[in-house]
This record gives sequence, C-alpha cells and structure tokens, in this order.
Amino acid sequence: MTYIITDPCVGTCDTACIEVCPVDCIHGPTDPEGSGEEAKAPGFDATSKQLFINPEECIDCGACEPECPVDAIYDEDEIPDEYESSIDRNYKFFGQEAP
Repeated sequence: MTYIITDPCVGTCDTACIEVCPVDCIHGPTDPEGSGEEAKAPGFDATSKQLFINPEECIDCGACEPECPVDAIYDEDEIPDEYESSIDRNYKFFGQEAP
C-alpha cells in the first residue's frame, strides 16, 4: 500500500517530506506532475492546500512519515478513522480510484 498525506497537511504544505523521498512521488499542492515547487516558493499561501503522494509512484519506504512536522503522513492501512476521507482525496488528485 501507499502512504497518504492527511488533513493536518492542509494549510501547512511543509516540504520536508519532499526532500527525503527517494523517488519524488510527492506532488502538489496544485500540480499533480510537479514536485512541490510552488509550496517552496517565497510567499506561498498554503491556505486550503496540501501535498499528495502518488500511489503509483510510491515505493512504500516510509521515509516521509517521520519528517512531517504535523504528523500528517500515514501508511494507507493505518490511517486513523478521522482522516479516512484523505484516501479518496489523494487518489482523485492523481485521477485514480481508491482501492
């Protein structure tokens, strides 16, 4: 299974997870092909935005999880109930269907 970035990322878009990802599978907040460049830009407004992990690119290494300063990243099988909606949102961002 993939890792999923959940609700605590909304409004934060911290890019520490991007820096440690060995396969560059973390994208967004608006460009599903980009590597978070917009979130790194000076003056970026993270309001209502978050980063996303592409399930087709993620190798399930977990390197991103401990780097997240807001504890927003979970293994898809371990997402707390209150963040379940993040699974669909993540897959939809990339035009995919959740399993």
